Amino acid sequence: MANTNTKGFGLIPQGVIGSTPATGGQGKYLIDAGMAVDLFQGTAVRSAAGYIVTAQAAITNTCIGVLNGIFYNDATTKKPTFANFYNQPITPANSEDITAFVIDNPNQLFVGAIDASAAQAEYGKTYGLTVTAAGSELSGQSSSTLTYATRHDTNNQWRLVRSAEDPENNEDAAFRSVVVAHNLNQYFTGAVTWQ
Repeated sequence: MANTNTKGFGLIPQGVIGSTPATGGQGKYLIDAGMAVDLFQGTAVRSAAGYIVTAQAAITNTCIGVLNGIFYNDATTKKPTFANFYNQPITPANSEDITAFVIDNPNQLFVGAIDASAAQAEYGKTYGLTVTAAGSELSGQSSSTLTYATRHDTNNQWRLVRSAEDPENNEDAAFRSVVVAHNLNQYFTGAVTWQ
């Protein structure tokens, strides 16, 4: 039986390291008004010059977590607006910045889809998400996958922990659901630069 997933879905939070209670907490950060790059729900993000940007421009980027939505005051309607993703460019009323909600617990585990079969010996290695962050402009959900071909013992953002035990997506083939943990967390790496 093939996996029912036919594309990626970015990263979705699922528990924390050590099986301690997962609060689903998220931090509030800022996206610079008018930024010209889409950020979909489930996209890995990082802080650069004090603002949230994609961490998927390179699979060796550090990241602080995963985007879970945004909030701003709409420039046309002047109404408070929540969205699942940042559909660029957005310049809110009065040119203020956009609030980004980021799942930023460094111990958070995430479920993602891997783009190819991964032998058990490849678990424990590190992987990156699709370099070009893409997704649905209807739902706002990311379509990024973990990239098997770029796996490495230590260099990439996410460490493959285990199968997600998703009955409909548990075949060792493309789009299997797997659990990953931070490997290059911007808070914890020794060479953090907040640029």
